[in-house]
Amino acid sequence: MYFLTGWPRRLLCPLRSEENPFHIQPSSQRFYFAVLSETQLSIWFSRPSVLIVSYVESAKAAAQFGFYQQAEWKPDDSMIAVAAANGYVLLFDVVGGGDDKCLYEPVYPKGSPRVKVNPGYKEEQCAPALSLEMKRPVDLEAPITSLQSMQEDLVVSTADGFLHILQWNGVSNGRKAINLCTVPFSLDLQSSRGGPSLDLDGVHIRDMEYCVTLDGFAVVFDDGRLGFITPMASRFTADQLQGVWAADVTDGTCVAVNNKYRLMAFGCASGSVSVYMIDTTTGSMQLSHRLELTPKHYPDTWNKTGPVKSIQWSPDYSVVMVTWECGGLSLWSVFGAHLICTLGEDFAYRSDGTKKEPIKISSMSWGAEGYHLWVITSSDGARGEGPPPLQQAGILQFQFIKSALTVNPCTSNQEQVLLIGEDRLYLTCGDPTQAHSAPEQHASRDGAPLYPPSPAPSTVSQGLSTLLGHRHWHVVQIHSTYLESNWPIRYAAIDTQGQCMAVAGRRGFAHYSSFTRKWKLFGNITQEQNMTVTGGLAWWNDYIIIACYNFIDQQEELRLYLRSSNLDNAFANVTKLHSDTLLLNVFRNMVILFRADCSICLYNIERRQDSPTSSAVSIELLQEVTMARYIPHPALVVSVTLTSVRTETGITLKAPQQACAAESIMLNLAGQLIMLQRDRSGPQVREKEAPPNQKKLLPFCPPVVLAQCVENVWTTCRSNRKKRHLLEALWLACGEAGMKVWLPLFPRDHRKPHSFLSRRIMLPFHINIYPLAVLFEDALVLGATNETVLYDGLQGPREPLEAHFPFCTVERTSQIYLHHILRQLLVRNLGEQALLLAQSCAGLPYFPHVLELMVHVVLEEEATSREPIPDPLLPTVAKFITEFPLFLQTIVHCARKTEYALWNYLFAAVGNPKDLFEECLMAQDLDTAASYLIILQNMEVPAVSRQHATLLFNTALEQGKWDLCRHMIRFLKAIGSGESETPPLTPTTQEPSSTGGFEFFRHRSISLSQSADSLIPGKFSLQKTLSMPTGPSAKSSDRWSRDSDCAENMYIDMMLWRHARRLLEEVRLKDLGCFSAQLGFELIGWLCKERTRAARVDDFVTALKRLHQDFLWPFPVIPRLLNADQFPLQERPLPAQPRGVMAPSVFSVLGTRLLKSQSADSLLNSDMDTAPPHGAPNSHSWLDGLGAEQKEMDMASTDEPQTEEAFLSPLINKVDECSIGSATDLTETSSMSELEHISMELANKGPHKSQVQLRYLLHIFMEAGCLEWCVVIGLILRDTNIIKQVVSFLDCPEVPAETVQNVRNGLLAVDAWASSDCLGYKPFLSLLRPQLQKLAETVAEQVLPESFQPSSASKLTEASSPRAEESRGPASLGASLPAEASGGGPGGPHTNAGNGKDPV
Repeated sequence: MYFLTGWPRRLLCPLRSEENPFHIQPSSQRFYFAVLSETQLSIWFSRPSVLIVSYVESAKAAAQFGFYQQAEWKPDDSMIAVAAANGYVLLFDVVGGGDDKCLYEPVYPKGSPRVKVNPGYKEEQCAPALSLEMKRPVDLEAPITSLQSMQEDLVVSTADGFLHILQWNGVSNGRKAINLCTVPFSLDLQSSRGGPSLDLDGVHIRDMEYCVTLDGFAVVFDDGRLGFITPMASRFTADQLQGVWAADVTDGTCVAVNNKYRLMAFGCASGSVSVYMIDTTTGSMQLSHRLELTPKHYPDTWNKTGPVKSIQWSPDYSVVMVTWECGGLSLWSVFGAHLICTLGEDFAYRSDGTKKEPIKISSMSWGAEGYHLWVITSSDGARGEGPPPLQQAGILQFQFIKSALTVNPCTSNQEQVLLIGEDRLYLTCGDPTQAHSAPEQHASRDGAPLYPPSPAPSTVSQGLSTLLGHRHWHVVQIHSTYLESNWPIRYAAIDTQGQCMAVAGRRGFAHYSSFTRKWKLFGNITQEQNMTVTGGLAWWNDYIIIACYNFIDQQEELRLYLRSSNLDNAFANVTKLHSDTLLLNVFRNMVILFRADCSICLYNIERRQDSPTSSAVSIELLQEVTMARYIPHPALVVSVTLTSVRTETGITLKAPQQACAAESIMLNLAGQLIMLQRDRSGPQVREKEAPPNQKKLLPFCPPVVLAQCVENVWTTCRSNRKKRHLLEALWLACGEAGMKVWLPLFPRDHRKPHSFLSRRIMLPFHINIYPLAVLFEDALVLGATNETVLYDGLQGPREPLEAHFPFCTVERTSQIYLHHILRQLLVRNLGEQALLLAQSCAGLPYFPHVLELMVHVVLEEEATSREPIPDPLLPTVAKFITEFPLFLQTIVHCARKTEYALWNYLFAAVGNPKDLFEECLMAQDLDTAASYLIILQNMEVPAVSRQHATLLFNTALEQGKWDLCRHMIRFLKAIGSGESETPPLTPTTQEPSSTGGFEFFRHRSISLSQSADSLIPGKFSLQKTLSMPTGPSAKSSDRWSRDSDCAENMYIDMMLWRHARRLLEEVRLKDLGCFSAQLGFELIGWLCKERTRAARVDDFVTALKRLHQDFLWPFPVIPRLLNADQFPLQERPLPAQPRGVMAPSVFSVLGTRLLKSQSADSLLNSDMDTAPPHGAPNSHSWLDGLGAEQKEMDMASTDEPQTEEAFLSPLINKVDECSIGSATDLTETSSMSELEHISMELANKGPHKSQVQLRYLLHIFMEAGCLEWCVVIGLILRDTNIIKQVVSFLDCPEVPAETVQNVRNGLLAVDAWASSDCLGYKPFLSLLRPQLQKLAETVAEQVLPESFQPSSASKLTEASSPRAEESRGPASLGASLPAEASGGGPGGPHTNAGNGKDPV
């Protein structure tokens, strides 16, 4: 509502004086301020805040009259009355200096575009020159306690118990005196008048204030009693006065009245403020609410403030400022919502925690329109001594910004927050380009669209990104030219899109567009100065609607100005009105006016397309409703709104279009919300039968009071069938009572509603912010809050003002309210309505948070209650949440944010956490299940936690939730050890660079430090195959071996081994690699143990097919380069035939051409350092050629789309620098058919990442001695080097005969499958014919010796022994294959491939 901003200003008086000011009194329009010191009366101007004139009493007169005490202005600002200590009332005339005389004038730089068009223009922006002349003083012969201006009289109360009514001209015969003892007092006006009250003897009035709308005085007596004195007739005479008491109050100190809401705020000695109202039926004083600091928010100061010193209502009567004897300021809204207090937080404490001394305030007053609070601080020294002559430094000016709803409660746009400062506007709208995609539905509902259509998808309301995108404001500086002559700003309005603003000051108005970032002012300043806005302003499409007074014609008018045209009366549509307009509002195409004669007028606005000028809009009076019998005073009406809200049987799910009609008028009458609904009891005329121009609107029923203590009302004219509950509701802000919503109740599934069921229900709920706007469909309340910033560097020997007060900023805020409404519906056994409402909002991004909040609030209240709850709500809330799929997440999130002591109460209502955990596992919601596991750990014994953790761990392993798996490993270890030790996820140092692009496997323990040069060919055996970890990579192995001593780690290892065995048995090599890399699983060591068990390949064909599928590796196809002249007719392949058997000669020719078309690369020679030569030198060159082919294939792999996330990083090595073919290759490959063949082979390769992954897995299997898997990977890579290496190792006597036989059978099975189903493998298999023959010979050789060698047989039986298995495996592969993977290694090419000896 009102918010502090910046630092307070310090106003210095240019005149030096020994006296400090102690009282300030504003004029009726608050343009002038009378400031009193002991013998001095000064008048200050508001803008600029300067001293105009000062009157200093002579010493002789001061001795006669006494020191000044109070001051009061005449309503027309022409006189000032000052009360002196010796019982004199001094009357001063305020004399103007003439039209041409100004005390201060603005000085513009040369060349300024400002032009003084008329004399009045200069006068408006200057501080006028005034003078003070004292008239004859009036002696009342008793000390004066209070002064009050009442219409044309001045009422003075004296300490002898009299009320004096003086005339402002000071004529003695016009003086009246009323003795308080003759005024009868009672508890209400209906009681019999039992004569004068005897208890008023010796009692006088301490403070009083006149209330115009109540026509009486609120008084505080010197004994602390409170009362209200009202005249029974038109004149204020003793025999016509009647008083009422406020019961049981004896500590009153001061009073302030609110004319708009008819409230009386009495300050008390206890520090609280009691706000009273007059009961309209009995006339008694009834307590409305109290304003007091609560111990919850102000534990240190709530009862140490002292008596209330002063109370001041803002000029618009929407907030009240209170100060105490011990200092401090506090701001409340009219019905008790606390906004600001300077007794806590940064106002009361420095950054080092030391407490500040609050500034004591002797007097304060609001400035014009509430933008400033003028404060005079009390001096510390005694009044008689007086400090040395100094400048007056006791006037502080606090700056405020306020909501536009305080003075212009126009509800045409309810989803924007608009704040008004002294010279700027604060908007919550985002970037204009975001909101440029205007909602087509409600942009075009009023006629033509406001903005050009946008291709963005249209929504019903503005998106959350626009309204909640950031916490900062969009600040618009009001045009200085308009401000200089028309300050202060009285009204402001914003359009539905939040992109166009309009402001109105003392005269005229101006508007601003966010698209152009420019203001539009009247081109003719005379037109601006000849009109003033009286009833507010609003936006309708492209038009600004204002209710104004025309000074030239002395006529009230309703005007429409087109935004896009020049601001000139020539383009305005003018409608003359018969009475002054006080309020204005817009509903769709209708304008509603509330006038000073207490009547309501409805106008219809239509846009005519025949004329492009302003006359394209026509305004027609539709209906006039008189409210004089219901409204005692027109100033009591706070807001008037047209709505589609109704109560009768029209509320159904069938006809949402009827909800768009103007069905009722909402009138906020001094805080009472009154509804006038259209009377549909008579005969109804169908809309289709009546001509559109002859429709007669239905009359309105008598008014009905909906709610009390209402500050603001929100409703919308939009409709959304999916969210009818929220869009057809009425939202109320009720001060300290929070908010209320008048919610419609709909029958479900078009069923007939119960006759006893109400159509609407009023639900109250509390929120933590002051509501300024409601986002209906988004179930959010928007607001603003004050934030403070301390500046410690400003401290000095004398603490400056900026150091005493923090710097105040205003920040945007929002709050969800949906959980409050759902809870209120459940409390009232309206679960069906709550379910309908919740289901309509289930798509909101914060709906899970709504459910959490509802459970949390109910749990906190019920579980911490000291008394038993007869009907607990938590089981009902739990049952309600089970209707949504977020039930499991909601409960566990709420539990983890709640104290452990409340868990038993929670799960007693929602169910056993073990059952909820199992539900999560069944729903595959593992993250939520992990949260429940933490609950179980605290509520169950460790055995139960271990059991459920094992279930979750196995499921997470199966689904590849690696982060969760790592957490589960830590969790299981913590259960076993009793403490949670978090192992490092990654080692501190990386592995050697010879990993060849496999840096992502940082947990594995593979020794890659041995180079090919360090191995002597022929002098090794299979016992040296597995190289033990050395260097940095050994740390992970050490950790695992150290942890394996613990039984808990063995338990975890068993689960990991079981999962790895399952992956291997199901031929899921890619998942096995991810599993090993993510969890740091010791894959090589485990494969050594499982070499003759799980690591065997039972079906080579199935394994090959599965690898093709998992790694997105295409099946090879036959190059179509076989022509009729190259092969005999019987050997020619059929292009269209997917299957078939080709002659062996064809495959041999294909294999030969394939080898010839590939370039040799000597870098790959080192890959076969330890491989047996097996024959002729041409075999060596053939291997080189195939190795080069492999390199080229690795580089030129196709980028096929990946279906799952790759876990390997790209391979960066020398292979990447190789081109597809060198220049010599192109010259040797002369025929186009061979080029086509190369391109076909490149297309047969899979993605590069898959190739890297396969190469790495090959390396793992080689080092672990799993030769069968090496063969399968060599087949899919079609790399003869791999097959040759495996075959050479199969010659070793330590290799079981079963393995040799299995490899041979597997290759034969693949050959048979290729012949029938995949002919693309035949050329490659034809190259492996020598290896197959060698395998057959090896098998034949091993059959006889093995049967006579029991020692070898005994070695085979020791396969289950890890130590025996770790000693097996080809030792040379650990050195040769890494060199291949890394492109040769750092040692460069080797030339000793042909010198190796056969190890057999």
